[in-house]
Amino acid sequence: MSRLTGGTLSIDVGGSGIKGMVLDPNGTPLNERVRLTTPRPALPAAVLDTIGQIAEAQPDFDRVSIGFPGVVQFGAVHTAPNLDGDWAGVPLAAEVERRTGRPCRAANDADVQGYGVIEGKGVEMVLTLGTGMGSAIFTNGHLAPNLELGHHPFANGETYEEQIGQAARARVGDEVWNQRVAQAIAQILPIWNPHHLYLGGGNAKKLTIPLPDHVRIVQNVAGILGGIRLWEDEHH
Repeated sequence: MSRLTGGTLSIDVGGSGIKGMVLDPNGTPLNERVRLTTPRPALPAAVLDTIGQIAEAQPDFDRVSIGFPGVVQFGAVHTAPNLDGDWAGVPLAAEVERRTGRPCRAANDADVQGYGVIEGKGVEMVLTLGTGMGSAIFTNGHLAPNLELGHHPFANGETYEEQIGQAARARVGDEVWNQRVAQAIAQILPIWNPHHLYLGGGNAKKLTIPLPDHVRIVQNVAGILGGIRLWEDEHH
């Protein structure tokens, strides 16, 4: 049972789309998800304006959660590799609070997606396959924030993100991309040893490879549903 009361506006900022909906304290959606195309160029002012448009289209809410594709430290953006312009230092949570008049928490989008799927026991890991490759790790339900595994060297002198991000999938095709994802999973599991590994993001539905029993695909909507638990984790 959630300790929260009222509605939480949960927003997922992606490289291609920005989605939002209001959730009740149990994570049940109170409206249909609103999706707007991520502006191009995805400069801070344009993205913040789009978030404001989504907020204006929602029913009443008491707080806001933002999942953002980059490193977020204490509510401010540190990196945004798949967006445009200079995001370093942008006070994302404070800007959204100013636009909505409601308190806001912001975190990496893979972190928020993880909150939407984890069981809260042992070490659990999330990989999101989309424009890039997001990652998150939890211990007994608590987040170790901003694990940017996608930028770590992987194969052929390239990072995970360069090998299995959307640009690579479009270039090499789904069959080779699936083989690369299988190789990435095989490399990651014996290093991190998670009790569960969850695969999310918009490209997870393209996976056709057999998966180990403790690895499973999760729906991309988890990136929104995790907004409740972002507020419940006192370690955030």
